[in-house]
Amino acid sequence: MFAANTATGYVLLALQLVAMAGAVFAIVHALRQRTDAFPAAGKLTKPMWLGILVVALLILFAFGFSGFFGIIGVVAVGVYLVDVRPKVEEVQRGSGNRW
Repeated sequence: MFAANTATGYVLLALQLVAMAGAVFAIVHALRQRTDAFPAAGKLTKPMWLGILVVALLILFAFGFSGFFGIIGVVAVGVYLVDVRPKVEEVQRGSGNRW
């Protein structure tokens, strides 16, 4: 039974580290984007997203991946990476069709 608990602990630790790496990636990405691209994409402002992402990273660091707050942090990072990031990049690239 101890080995199963240890394996589960390692899996949760790995998921937490992946979530934290995603949060760091999202913060770095948001920092490198133009401030006007966020409202142009119909999203919250750059400072708002940076605040959300930093709080999400702190939550993941403090509470881990498995708690209620951890899930909120993962969802916030996921929304940025899946929804906001592509729209901001599309606005900065222009509306030209790409293959």
